[in-house]
Amino acid sequence: MDTNKSPEPTQASNFIRNIVAEDIKNNKNSGKVITRFPPEPNGYLHIGHAKSICLNFGLAAEFNGICNLRFDDTNPSKEEQEYVDSIMADVRWLGFDWQERLYFASDYFERLYDFAVQLINSGKAYVCDLSGDEIRQYRGTLTEPGKESPYRNRTVEENLDLFERMRKGEFPDGARVLRAKIDMSSGNINMRDPVMYRIKHEDHQRTGSKWCIYPMYDYAHPLSDSIEGITHSVCTMEYEDHRPLYDWFLEQLDICRTQQIEFARLNITYTVLSKRKLLKLVSENFVSGWDDPRMPTIAGMRRRGYPPAAIRNFCDRIGVGKRDSMVDMALLEFCVREDLNKTALRVMSVLKPLKVVITNYPEGQYDELDAVNNPEDSSAGTRKVPFSRELYIEQDDFMEEPPKQFFRLAPGREVRLRYAYFIKCESVVKDSAGNIVEIHCTYDPATRGGDAPDGRKVKATLHWVSAAHALDAEVRLYDTLFAKEAPDDIEEGMEFTENLNPKSLEKNIAKVEPSLKSAQPGAQYQFERLGYFCVDSFDSKTGHPVFNRIVTLKDEWAKIQKTAKK
Repeated sequence: MDTNKSPEPTQASNFIRNIVAEDIKNNKNSGKVITRFPPEPNGYLHIGHAKSICLNFGLAAEFNGICNLRFDDTNPSKEEQEYVDSIMADVRWLGFDWQERLYFASDYFERLYDFAVQLINSGKAYVCDLSGDEIRQYRGTLTEPGKESPYRNRTVEENLDLFERMRKGEFPDGARVLRAKIDMSSGNINMRDPVMYRIKHEDHQRTGSKWCIYPMYDYAHPLSDSIEGITHSVCTMEYEDHRPLYDWFLEQLDICRTQQIEFARLNITYTVLSKRKLLKLVSENFVSGWDDPRMPTIAGMRRRGYPPAAIRNFCDRIGVGKRDSMVDMALLEFCVREDLNKTALRVMSVLKPLKVVITNYPEGQYDELDAVNNPEDSSAGTRKVPFSRELYIEQDDFMEEPPKQFFRLAPGREVRLRYAYFIKCESVVKDSAGNIVEIHCTYDPATRGGDAPDGRKVKATLHWVSAAHALDAEVRLYDTLFAKEAPDDIEEGMEFTENLNPKSLEKNIAKVEPSLKSAQPGAQYQFERLGYFCVDSFDSKTGHPVFNRIVTLKDEWAKIQKTAKK
């Protein structure tokens, strides 16, 4: 799809959509809807962020509003341009466009500083010399009130002087902070004189060395929303207890009020969605990078071959609520499979090759057979696949002594080759260790591309490739990154990495049909009977494709839904 155009807005009802609709009905904010997606550039986005992206951009599109992209870049020690670039690429890939409305909290540093001076002048902020540990000790607990800082009652003049000197770089890191003067006995710990500014003699990736004091997220975030005129500030439930603080800053400064609305964050089985944990997986080489196809990052899902429409559909299906819940990974895979079934071209590939010799087919000869590119899309047409005397089938498609329910190839048994002929196993060839290395079969020329003229039936159809024409290709079979459904469910003293799945990646050298020699990076295919695969965008070379398995053909979600209805 054209990623420069926003997708059609969802019509799925949820409580946030209902709030916005009611606000418009009452002409609140003069009927305007302005949302924002405000990531911190300290890591790559994951599927949980996709839910927020779809919600914020979707609300704006549905109600004829606008959605900004703003980077809350207030911590230079953890932020990098790489993350900024990756986030913009991810939002675009998902199909959303912020147009000219790209903002950074660092754009507002001067205004945020002026707001802080305004709070000092009104007696609502003070410079504190307590260390970080002392501030935590003075803050109290959930059951005990905090204790006032001995520096809380400095004069306005002294606070203004110290704050200006903090900006000039006269004090080392950690020597002083600027705090809001609120209520050390508040039942909400966030209101117990929170830190607004800290000293950090670190260059910022956008402002360089201009600043050595940086605003805290809880101070910069609501003020940035206000500066941009955001009408509906949508965030996850962990910020619910921060809302009174955000409102306090806006009230004390008497500036544009933003309505904050919280929703439950996304949790998925067999996955972690903590930036800190994802960073650990990358930095300690448990995965190959942020875009490892096993990662729940948007970059990883893009490289694996997930269609952006499938992710948007998934975010729409799971809905928006207030209560935390666990979404089954099978639902995400169902959405991916549902989209690819309509769009992916069908091809044949053999992952674990077993040679078949058609003894009654002429040596040195080959034929070209018609194969359907996508039975779900007649416009996709057909292609030619070569058929020759020597073929490859899957090892699992043959058994010398088959059990009762095995209907594939066996001695004396006949099966159909997809788009080709009926073949019958006549004999097997084994090596010195007794392993089957070759099957000798005969074929029936009268069954080309269809059923036998005499009406005889077969119970299995196998995929195959011509040995003389097959292309060797690396195929990567991905499974869930974690073996445990709830990877964070660990005993004391354990690390979540102990739940990693040792079988999350299996590499095979497969035999694929020759049409895939020109497969382009990112192209998606269905390997018949095996699953959906994507040409890896990083490791593939011209004529030497590397394929990532996107999802299997097996639909676990359909099975879950069927069981639930019983």
